[in-house]
Amino acid sequence: MKKLFFIVAIVLLVSGYIFAEEPETTIVEELAKSSLSWNWGALPEYPDGTPEITILRITIPPNVKLPLHTHPVINAGVLLSGELTVITEDNAVLHLKAGEALIEVVNTWHYGINEGTEPAVIIVFYAGIAGQPITIKQAE
Repeated sequence: MKKLFFIVAIVLLVSGYIFAEEPETTIVEELAKSSLSWNWGALPEYPDGTPEITILRITIPPNVKLPLHTHPVINAGVLLSGELTVITEDNAVLHLKAGEALIEVVNTWHYGINEGTEPAVIIVFYAGIAGQPITIKQAE
């Protein structure tokens, strides 16, 4: 009887191993990697100083146009939902859809506009220097 129990236990263990689902795998997907911004401008050298990383989640309602602004620091983002159009002062245009990444322009005047019907939600990572602004709005 013990021998039969032992054989059944082995068969169950082996069949469980054979028919078990493959374990889930971590997936790494590179969304962006470049020394250039989305309008093909070269990114500037990092300035000296104490590094400061800022991560913002920005929600832009439908039909909202952001003010003309510039970023003195390197930054990149991923649009989580909605649509977003980015336009530089010299009319270079980038249309982003949910899931797309961008390496933002630096020291270039630009604005974003949500021309879609749902909020545009973007996560932006800024690689700056402590005490330095990450965004400068153009004076009106």
